[in-house]
Amino acid sequence: MTTKQRAALRSMGAVMEPVLHIGKEGITPTVIKQCWDALEARELIKVQVQRNAPYGQTREACEELCEKVHAEPVQVIGNRFVIYREAREDSRIHLDELG
Repeated sequence: MTTKQRAALRSMGAVMEPVLHIGKEGITPTVIKQCWDALEARELIKVQVQRNAPYGQTREACEELCEKVHAEPVQVIGNRFVIYREAREDSRIHLDELG
């Protein structure tokens, strides 16, 4: 992913509300399934990490979740992060058109 593509995805993610929350249990199989389904439907999602989550920094949770759902991190700010993965079918966000 190029810098220009990441910037375009960041601007799209800035206006989004979190669709997934990581709580005190951390990244569980249920969270992974919900994330996978959300990425298939939307391709770009915002995730919020709750204060009681077992992570020292939000970036740790972002990296772990991205690894498990094969997504790309777009942006990490505070206790929220945005991730992207192209949908297997009917992709709506095409990186090659973004930059």
